[in-house]
Amino acid sequence: MKNRLSIILTIGLIILIQQFGNAQAIQNQQFLQKVGMMDSLYSQILNESRKIYIQLPPSYTPDKNQKYPVVLILDGEIFLPTLVDVHNYYSGGFMPEMVLVGISNDKKRIRDLTTSTITTNYGMPFNDENGKAENFSNFIEKELIPYIENKYPVTNYRTLIGHSYGGLFTIYSLLKHPHLFANYLAIDPSLDWDNQKLLKEAEEVVATQKFENKSLFMSLSGQLNMQDPKVTIDNVMQDTTEFTLFARSNIVFSDVVRQNAKNGLSFEWKFYPRDLHGTIPFPSIMDGLISLFEWYQWENTYKFNSPETPKEELLSIIKYREKKLKDHFGYAEPPYPEEILNMSGYMNMDMQQLEKAKMYFELAIEYYPESANAFDSMADYYERKGDFTNAIKHVNKAFEISGSDYYQQRIEVLKEKK
Repeated sequence: MKNRLSIILTIGLIILIQQFGNAQAIQNQQFLQKVGMMDSLYSQILNESRKIYIQLPPSYTPDKNQKYPVVLILDGEIFLPTLVDVHNYYSGGFMPEMVLVGISNDKKRIRDLTTSTITTNYGMPFNDENGKAENFSNFIEKELIPYIENKYPVTNYRTLIGHSYGGLFTIYSLLKHPHLFANYLAIDPSLDWDNQKLLKEAEEVVATQKFENKSLFMSLSGQLNMQDPKVTIDNVMQDTTEFTLFARSNIVFSDVVRQNAKNGLSFEWKFYPRDLHGTIPFPSIMDGLISLFEWYQWENTYKFNSPETPKEELLSIIKYREKKLKDHFGYAEPPYPEEILNMSGYMNMDMQQLEKAKMYFELAIEYYPESANAFDSMADYYERKGDFTNAIKHVNKAFEISGSDYYQQRIEVLKEKK
């Protein structure tokens, strides 16, 4: 009994320290940056209002009909700032720009994120309401996702992130409702819950179901045994005490997934020996998103920087990426931002490689047909060639799109040169 009480008290202390530290960080951030616009919706399923926090991508402007993949992170009032920082650093080349949604779990957290009902935990009475993960999942599917899709510029390509009980819920969502998300990031998940009940169910689900086009990143902190530093990743599975049940559950699940690789699930597991349960979210969010979106990373960038690369090879690379993105997202997506295509076009014009420049400007128009700037750049190409008729035609199109006086004035200048 003393050992069990020690486990619970230690876990409670860790959570208190973590929450205090994060609360201090969030307070300080009010003076450094604005993260997450607060919104809320009333849930008939939960019979309560639920706060959410929305962070739109830097490139978003209301006048553009552009939609983005969406990330939902549990305990959003704590972890959304970290997610925003990672996204700001790595979006573009490593992951797409995305709408980030922090779901508040500051109330009824144990109720909503735990996956089965218990009355005792590690031999001690457990009186908190719990085991309502299915109800919370219904809220996400039937109320939250439709609300976000109706109000914000998101696609149906979704990622779910959760830590601890949130990680348990993330694994539960993958096993029970795999249609809801494409990617799952489970940070130090509490798979020891209810004597490993979900873990035991997972053995059959992972072995018999298909998870094509689904990805899971899962992490484990270095806090393998809170009272015995001699327990390491090399010998933890030989320890049969309750003190290592949390870590052993994590490792067993990762082994089950690896043993059933034919089910199509893309999986990466990472151990963080220097991190505690309260510190592991930061590196896990960074490494996890990079891993989940490894397929998105730009390929053959050196080919674009070399003037020796033939135009045909460059076009092949671009079209390959276009197809790759469509295969993963399930919908058409420009392979590169308009700014990259535009910049590449002007770079090649400066190098006197006009046919390459034309290719980039044509692609910008193909992928961004509502962009006045794309047509104006094409006009620059024709003006450089001395083809003022086509230059005027493209500036006319830019004027039709934007109505800007700049384009009207440019048309008059080009007419004088004609």
